[in-house]
Amino acid sequence: MPEIRHQPVAPTREQRLEPGAGIDPHRHDDHQIAYAACGALAITTHAGTWVAPATRAIWIPAGSMHMHQAHGELELHLVGLPAMDNPLGLDEPTVLSVSPLFRELILAYTRTSTEDSPERERLRAVLLDQLKASPQQPVHLPAPTDPRLAALCAILSADPAENRTLTALGKEVGASDRTLARLFRNELGMTFPQWRTQLRLYRALVLLAENTPVTVVAHTCGWSSTSAFIDVFRRAFGHTPGARQPRPPG
Repeated sequence: MPEIRHQPVAPTREQRLEPGAGIDPHRHDDHQIAYAACGALAITTHAGTWVAPATRAIWIPAGSMHMHQAHGELELHLVGLPAMDNPLGLDEPTVLSVSPLFRELILAYTRTSTEDSPERERLRAVLLDQLKASPQQPVHLPAPTDPRLAALCAILSADPAENRTLTALGKEVGASDRTLARLFRNELGMTFPQWRTQLRLYRALVLLAENTPVTVVAHTCGWSSTSAFIDVFRRAFGHTPGARQPRPPG
């Protein structure tokens, strides 16, 4: 992994990233909200990967090493907040739901001058109120540390449509299904089916950001039918995979 840069102040800005582009590992002394107005954004830390489409934002706590990855044409909006501004009390990266009002506040805040002014302070106060009301969303793909679990997760990451049972996969990585089930619970905080679903949703977001047809995404990511994929996706993100979020002007 590249050297981790230290940036004392978390920037507030708007920027565009080409598909596949990223921002190298770094950390800062402030909190930060990262939001993709179009495309899909992935934030990776030592603990795993968080992914967010245009209906989600990612909270990055102060001091947390992280790097950004763009999927599709990414319009990235970053909001830096002092360490004292943490209305949800979050101490690890978290995916948050973005309401239409919260979205517009993020866009407005990142497109105005960064110089302090009464107007900007009022805008930030409303943004923090909306942040406080934003429910957390479990779009997180935790990273394994046990070599057997890491090998299994690598198999699934290489082919999200891999549909073998935990017992069959265990034979390939040299561990029983009972051992692997325990490792999933203890290391990743979720069951094997839950982790595989999160992986498939993550890959689906990436493919959709690259304008892959919904039917192809469903097949590539291992769903038995397009309708089954649409149902899981809607329950996870609140809209269908074919629904395109409005792209902001500019």
